[in-house]
Amino acid sequence: MDYRTLGRTDIKVSAICLGTMTWGQQNTESEGHAQMDYALAEGINFFDTSEMYAVPPKPETQGSTERIIGSWFKARGNRDKVILATKAAGRSPMTWLRDGGKGTEQSRAQLEEAVDKSLKRLETDYIDLYQLHWPDRPINLFGGLGYRHIEGESHPIEKILEALEGIVKSGKVRHIGLSNETPWGTMSFLHHAQMKDLPRVQSIQNAYNLINRTFELGGSEIAHRDQVGLLAYSPLAQGYLTGKYQNGALPEGSRKALFNRLQRYESPQTDRAIESYLAIARKHGLDPSQMANQFVTTRPFVTSNIIGATTMAQLKLAVTSVDVKWSEELEKDIEAVHLSQPNPAP
Repeated sequence: MDYRTLGRTDIKVSAICLGTMTWGQQNTESEGHAQMDYALAEGINFFDTSEMYAVPPKPETQGSTERIIGSWFKARGNRDKVILATKAAGRSPMTWLRDGGKGTEQSRAQLEEAVDKSLKRLETDYIDLYQLHWPDRPINLFGGLGYRHIEGESHPIEKILEALEGIVKSGKVRHIGLSNETPWGTMSFLHHAQMKDLPRVQSIQNAYNLINRTFELGGSEIAHRDQVGLLAYSPLAQGYLTGKYQNGALPEGSRKALFNRLQRYESPQTDRAIESYLAIARKHGLDPSQMANQFVTTRPFVTSNIIGATTMAQLKLAVTSVDVKWSEELEKDIEAVHLSQPNPAP
């Protein structure tokens, strides 16, 4: 396993990060424990979760993933072996995450409440990387292509950083990061941190995969010049890059069959792009999911590739994707498809 530096910290994280969002919904506590046992044995020292997991978010399962991680820490006594990342929700109408039934926002009071609740569920007294799950300001995300201005309430980035500074100084959080953020947002956080000597964001967690490479359009230069590396989520485009949904297939127990939430990956142009990538995998004798994962892991601006699985077979396939040899010919074939069918599923 390769290990990479997290931002400008002295922390080394594994090139593969264990995603956890299915635990407590699609996976049981014992299955989550088994996944963590396997990942740690394979050299993965980086786990990512969120206060709102499991997904899809709902009151009955909120916090269940963090509780499963916490019970594992308690049972194994190995908190010191894991770099732990979790996230605080951005502005939303979800009223079940906060006391008093108010929707979420990134105010000082709400961030302090959120981190305290996460620490309790995780059964730890510190979080290594605390991330803002999505911006507090209104913005078109999760399928939106390009910027579209939306008026609405938000807390100034400077004030959000000041709130996070208090949390860092308390010892509850070591470092902070962003998620589902834009290049403008990332640079704004860096600017205010530098001007006011506030905590510096060390990473950004955005979707990145063969059919969504929008991070390369602005984020990759920031990752290089300012060391705000990408923690890439959805490397398999929520399973579509495995080919399991092609030609209208709907595997029993799949996320699409269970929740019917994956429309951002369903369009004629996306189908064509996926077929092209599946053909490349066949040409090179590769499992398509391993090819898709290794594509993400080998990008120079990626700090860690966040994998996720509901079965141990899927997990082992994802972890062992690091053994795929990445050739110049494979890279050339993939770039040819990208140039002809760029970013069909942002």
